[in-house]
Amino acid sequence: MSRNDRTKKKVKMSLKAATTWCLRLLPLLFFFISFVTYYCSYAILQSYAGTSKSVNSSKSLCGGWLTQKKWESLNFNISRQVQLFLKLDDFFWREHLSTLALPYGIKGSELQLLKVLAVTANYQVPANIDNLECRTCVVIGNGFAIKNTSLGGIINKYDVVIRLNDAPVRGYEDDVGNKTTMRFFYPESASYNPGLNNEPGTLMVLVPFKQQDLQWLKEILYNEKRVRKGFWKPPPQIWLGDIGQIRVLDPYFLHQTAEKLLQIPLNPKSKQKPVHPTTGILAVFVALNYCNVVHIAGFGYPNSRNIKDPIHYYGYDTMKSMKNSYHDLNHEAEALKRLEDSGAILYLHPHL
Repeated sequence: MSRNDRTKKKVKMSLKAATTWCLRLLPLLFFFISFVTYYCSYAILQSYAGTSKSVNSSKSLCGGWLTQKKWESLNFNISRQVQLFLKLDDFFWREHLSTLALPYGIKGSELQLLKVLAVTANYQVPANIDNLECRTCVVIGNGFAIKNTSLGGIINKYDVVIRLNDAPVRGYEDDVGNKTTMRFFYPESASYNPGLNNEPGTLMVLVPFKQQDLQWLKEILYNEKRVRKGFWKPPPQIWLGDIGQIRVLDPYFLHQTAEKLLQIPLNPKSKQKPVHPTTGILAVFVALNYCNVVHIAGFGYPNSRNIKDPIHYYGYDTMKSMKNSYHDLNHEAEALKRLEDSGAILYLHPHL
């Protein structure tokens, strides 16, 4: 064999060895690229907090380990609970009966609840949502901050859209969208005709703050004489909602929102004015339990000293109307900031 042939043979052998090693390194290289891409995507999404985000990007954050890691980072010392609504079976099989009255338990309200749940008889979330491996959710607050954001199209792409009280959709679709999966409300914040601003399949989720709230719903369901006492504002005397879409939120969530997230004293001293979570912060806590990705919009009030500033994206209410509320808005803003800093929630628009 000539010297040239031997050289060619060595080159071929070297090339073959190099090719073999490259093939062996390909899986490792692929894993490295995927790893870097994943974390770059996550970093980019985080950096866009405060701007419009693609829901498709949020789905990349649905890894079970990452979701659990976020939850554990909140240090609530409680397990995530995904059964959101009270069911009739709870009253017959529940091992530990509630020791707290509404809004944090059901003690003293069992009879009203039995009658309500006997008629509604449904405590499920629709299967097309409940069976998703990853649920992307957005909670839409009623704050002025969402006005002129043009977020409507983005909001409509989430699997679950949670709205609050009687906040309108019609006429505001460009900013708030028109999809509604759940609407949290209580009697004073109920619209007499939920169909005006909700889709036909929207779950109407009653948040009972007091016994009168359950009494109101029972009277509506059984067409009984309406009792008007005990409400800070007259609730609808006629309610045109679909009975099959009614759910009653488990008071567990309000209890945990107050105790774990806001650290509100559940039994304040008699001279202290009671403080309860807003429907908005409650909805965020519910979403953290049920959803894999939680984004929010329309949260945040103006500086409380500016009493003439509008507080909603609709209507004419100002900060003056919040003067005697049962909510600690500054405390809730701090809680939302902690959730945002931990990565548990992301805003869809700039905020203070």
